Amino acid sequence: MARSPSPRYLGKPTPAPASPAEAVLDRVANPHPDTNYVARFTAPEFTTLCPITGQPDFAHLVIDYVPNRWLVESKSLKLYLASFRNHGAFHEDCTVGIGKRLYETLKPRWLRIGGYWYPRGGMPIDVFWQAGRLPAGVWVPDQGVAPYRGRG
Repeated sequence: MARSPSPRYLGKPTPAPASPAEAVLDRVANPHPDTNYVARFTAPEFTTLCPITGQPDFAHLVIDYVPNRWLVESKSLKLYLASFRNHGAFHEDCTVGIGKRLYETLKPRWLRIGGYWYPRGGMPIDVFWQAGRLPAGVWVPDQGVAPYRGRG
């Protein structure tokens, strides 16, 4: 099994990186590379800034992946996601960019990200991206985020 360097942040006080470009995603060896399973990360309080107005935008992110050789180290993922708090980008750029960065770092068998953005200006924008091929027979639960209904 391939070995990765020791995680940089685990067990240490660590400030959030100033930007997504400065953030480092650590990966650790998958203890079950011969088994197809889904790992899920949910970030219900993801925050970024509108690149035009500077106003805050909020999303509920759900990241599912079928690991190959690597797992993402969760503290580094939390810090990476926190680095968007002062970063200006559109919903599509944030969601797809996070998915691509994870896919490039981990090289999983399959990865998907759902970005469920809260409305601003009267309209929610949900963004979905996936890469790789879901292995046959893998159970992938629904992401569990209800579509926006307003006051309905």
